[in-house]
Amino acid sequence: MPRRNAAVKRDVLPDPFYGSADLASFINVVMRSGKKSTAEKIVYRALDAVVARLKKQGKKDDAHGDAEGEGRSGSGSSKLKASNTALEILDKALLHVSPTVELKSRRVGGATYQIPIEVAADRGKALARRWLVKAAKARSEKTMVLRLAAEILDAYENKGAAIKTRDDTHRMAKANQAFAHYRW
Repeated sequence: MPRRNAAVKRDVLPDPFYGSADLASFINVVMRSGKKSTAEKIVYRALDAVVARLKKQGKKDDAHGDAEGEGRSGSGSSKLKASNTALEILDKALLHVSPTVELKSRRVGGATYQIPIEVAADRGKALARRWLVKAAKARSEKTMVLRLAAEILDAYENKGAAIKTRDDTHRMAKANQAFAHYRW
């Protein structure tokens, strides 16, 4: 962290298929060793799998009509509806996972206290992306596509390891609420 100036926020270019900057940031979190095309394939296939599973379960939103194509296949209009649904599912999953408070360490006198701090929207989204990918990696499905799809679905339905991480963070913040007066 720089001592003089705040770090400059870089603008993330939108992803090539859906045109979403949030999805491009999510792809960057999934990416390892600079292999962006591999990360894009993983995320796009996971989103296709999520949409296919929701269609199979019959839980697809009625507000978007009947999207016949799955993800990137099919005709133009159904492709647009399916992609909107996939993006909305990912956005809702990230919204469910993002925390409202977190703990920061503060040294007062000779003791270190965990102080609950409200989380800014950008930081909450960044934490949600990291927690979602970390929870997906820890799953036992065979491929990363299946792991990520299952974790996105779990987060969309307010369950899963990423949601547990958020709940643990909130629980710890509530337990340390007595030290909130040390906030800076």
